[in-house]
Amino acid sequence: MPKAGVIGLDLGSTHVRAAEVRLARGARGAATLRRYAQVPLPLGAVRDGEVADAAAVTAALQELWARGRFSSRDVNIGVGNQRVVVRELELPWVPLGQIRASLPFQVQELIPWPVEEALLDYHATGEREGPSGRMVQGMLVAATRDTVRANLLAVESAGLRPRLVDLNAFALQRALTHGAHDGRTVALVEIGARITQVVIVAGGVPRFVRLLPSGGQNVTDAVAGALGIAASEAEEVKRAAGIGLPLGDDLAVAGEAVSTVVRPLVEAIRNTCVYYSSNNPGAGVEVAVLSGGGARLRGLDRYLASTSRLTVVHGDPLAALKVAATAHLDAAAAQQASLTTPVGLALGVAA
Repeated sequence: MPKAGVIGLDLGSTHVRAAEVRLARGARGAATLRRYAQVPLPLGAVRDGEVADAAAVTAALQELWARGRFSSRDVNIGVGNQRVVVRELELPWVPLGQIRASLPFQVQELIPWPVEEALLDYHATGEREGPSGRMVQGMLVAATRDTVRANLLAVESAGLRPRLVDLNAFALQRALTHGAHDGRTVALVEIGARITQVVIVAGGVPRFVRLLPSGGQNVTDAVAGALGIAASEAEEVKRAAGIGLPLGDDLAVAGEAVSTVVRPLVEAIRNTCVYYSSNNPGAGVEVAVLSGGGARLRGLDRYLASTSRLTVVHGDPLAALKVAATAHLDAAAAQQASLTTPVGLALGVAA
């Protein structure tokens, strides 16, 4: 275990965030969040999970390290956007190394790009005996090389050393499926600025991943457009209006703008849960766990619960962690929903 702790780095659409976690020494010990910091990004510096303005992101990362006083420059980074494909894939059993080596010859029909343009990985989730022998069940993860390369270059230009490139969906699973959620079938719903991830986890194992191209910033944009106001003002109006709440005349137009984005997003989340449950009779989704900055929209939890008929709760990435005084979380308490991805990426070393 690294003495300095493990650092998860999240390149979001609006902020860069990093969390340093000291892993537990024993099976019963709790990991400790030692440091956390975040720095805002200029608009458009990261678009849909991919670095678009390398210079701006590099500068923000350098400020992040100066502000956070992290004890290492080794980082785990995540990927997760519309140029990342996650598919269930069952294959005849062979050692995992051989499965990964054979992926370019087996998955061309499952991904929308030429194999030579993709980075491929396989996450095994279980085994079964099939009619023709032992089978491995798992998830294929494919990302375009350009997406990963752009993010790596920005990170390395800031003087950081990427040690692991992980799927953000797996980070959510590590950070949120503990305590009351351990062993249940849960839908982890992380609503970011431009991307919403739905990760269905059964018995602590990720079984289904869907990425939706909409998030909290899309809601803010809709309010700004409807009222003709700046994005900063629209953010405040959006939070006042919420979703599914009684509104006065002063917020009626804003409420309708919020609804035009949130209603189809919630419907897509509901349909994802229904799809999984219909394909897994008797083992469907039991609860939805919200995280991400967009999940703080007033009324969203109740609206999703009424639409999906699921129990909806807010996830707590700190529930299974000790928090050191050096984390300085007092100023970031309102940002707790955004801690999930960097904490989960840091926990990737233990996965």
